[in-house]
Amino acid sequence: MILTLLFTTFVTVFLAEMGDKTQLTTITLSSTTNKPLAVFIGSSLALISATLLGALAGGSIANLIPAFLLKLLSGIVFLIIGINLLLQSKTEASNDSF
Repeated sequence: MILTLLFTTFVTVFLAEMGDKTQLTTITLSSTTNKPLAVFIGSSLALISATLLGALAGGSIANLIPAFLLKLLSGIVFLIIGINLLLQSKTEASNDSF
């Protein structure tokens, strides 16, 4: 049902954005100005625009690539990113010990 999809999407994005760089940037901008409403409107429009681009891209990709292949490729990309981050942190930790 569409309400389930709306709720799931809202909760997922809301939790993903908590403490994210977007929220921290909004907090920083709002704390340095006396115009929190303008910061709210600006950051909301930016998030809506970025999300619209993502949704349109996702819809287009879904028409070109089968769902199972898209999930497989996404998993592989996340694994590569994760392994890369682990290797970088290990390298930085060994450099800090000297």
